Amino acid sequence: MTAAAGYRGYQRVGENITKGVPDMHEAIDCYKELKQGMYGALGKPMEGCNQWPHNPPNFKELMESYISLCTDLSRKIMRGIALALGGLPDEFEGERGGDAFWVMRLIGYPGVSTANGKCTPENDIGCGAHTDYGLLTLVNQDEDITALQVRNLSGEWISAPPIPGTFVCNIGDMLKILSNGLCESTLHRVINNSLTYRVCVAFFYEPNYDAAVEPLEVCVRRSGGTRRFEKAVYGEHLVSKVQTNFVM
Repeated sequence: MTAAAGYRGYQRVGENITKGVPDMHEAIDCYKELKQGMYGALGKPMEGCNQWPHNPPNFKELMESYISLCTDLSRKIMRGIALALGGLPDEFEGERGGDAFWVMRLIGYPGVSTANGKCTPENDIGCGAHTDYGLLTLVNQDEDITALQVRNLSGEWISAPPIPGTFVCNIGDMLKILSNGLCESTLHRVINNSLTYRVCVAFFYEPNYDAAVEPLEVCVRRSGGTRRFEKAVYGEHLVSKVQTNFVM
């Protein structure tokens, strides 16, 4: 993975950075592909083609099919969230998300190492505490390893054990803004204390790349009448995060 490749491709263990600390995972990162000049200077850092492993030979086709299914599912979930907030079902479409951007990370978390029968993790944080950038994240995690933790309103870290046949759904920063804080972007982290290598596939459903995101009027009314957040351009938010998250 390099900046020249639009931050797409493979990153080694420790190359992903959260708040200045290397994360103990490796990953393949891919993004919705942006054509050169599509969004001018705003889109230039993220321009590029996804880099897929050559083996297995059908990997690219399988993952693109998976991405298509996750995109459709995410759109349906967002329609439900729009209704729950008191809006129309298409609140998150059109100029906000009618051409939704997406990100997918295939993440591998090494198990803790052992010496003399004792666990000796050099750094047990697979991914440091953070919130997701966009609207909604679908987390597909190994079913037999509990490593994902979320922070509740009391400030306690609680585990999110895998439930077979389900996704964990995270709310992202852009949905927090759009909902005027009625939806909270969930602070979460990963600590793999198992001896087993853990795999997670995270699909991030985002607004349009150039969407100017601001609180919905219906959400402002429901939350006391005051706008709690300034307008944010999704692409700017993404680039600001991506450019500080990786060691090249």
